[in-house]
Amino acid sequence: MTANRILTLLTDFGLTDVYVGVMKGAIAAINRDIQVIDLTHDIAPQDVAAARFNLMNAYSYFPAGTVHVAVVDPGVGSQRRGVAVAFDGGWLVGPDNGLLSGVLSQRPAIAAVELTNPDYWRSPVASATFHGRDIFAPVGAHLASGVPLSALGCPVDPATLSALALAPYHVTDTGLEGCIQHIDRFGNLITNIPNDQVKDRVWAIALGRLRIPGCTTYSDIEPQQPLALPGSHGWVEVAVNGGDAHFQLRLNWGDRIQVVLQ
Repeated sequence: MTANRILTLLTDFGLTDVYVGVMKGAIAAINRDIQVIDLTHDIAPQDVAAARFNLMNAYSYFPAGTVHVAVVDPGVGSQRRGVAVAFDGGWLVGPDNGLLSGVLSQRPAIAAVELTNPDYWRSPVASATFHGRDIFAPVGAHLASGVPLSALGCPVDPATLSALALAPYHVTDTGLEGCIQHIDRFGNLITNIPNDQVKDRVWAIALGRLRIPGCTTYSDIEPQQPLALPGSHGWVEVAVNGGDAHFQLRLNWGDRIQVVLQ
């Protein structure tokens, strides 16, 4: 065990209970020299879509070879697969429920396995309700320690990995149409329209008769007024200066968004 790669953790476990701590204990029991970095543990319970978005917008900030363990798993104990995936940049470990599909939409899988080899679990019999502790964290620790992907289980065709049913953005006669792929803690509505689609253009978001101007930063508009802008995460977002766009505009995950270009 000489690799000692970075390992990140993303869960919906929160920090009130010991769930995150015991996952780190399972990692340390395998290799205490692994550097473990918490992405977030404040994903809303069972919100796979939010986990997908956050993981997709975090992985590229880490060195090549990082292992990303992500556990938001409403299907734990069911027939859903636990998987480990190699991609150009590192490895992903977690449930095959669409959580990993955001990263894989940008960096396609090179190889994948179903985690069927209990030699790399915390114990031969895993809890039916805590695969994060008993399977995913130990597997991530072994990967970070240099164990090859192929040792962890049976090969999986990457084309069969689950993806969330998020409609892609497309060009229209007047501009672009996309949808909301994430709502952050400020109530900002983050679309799946890349920033470069509005770069150097005059543009607005059309919501019925409401036109929300495309701006550069939040303070370009009066307080409590809606605006749209290229977000720091790389996607067009709809916000309210000093307010909550989710609450004010009553839009939710998957709702369609129209961009009008001039």
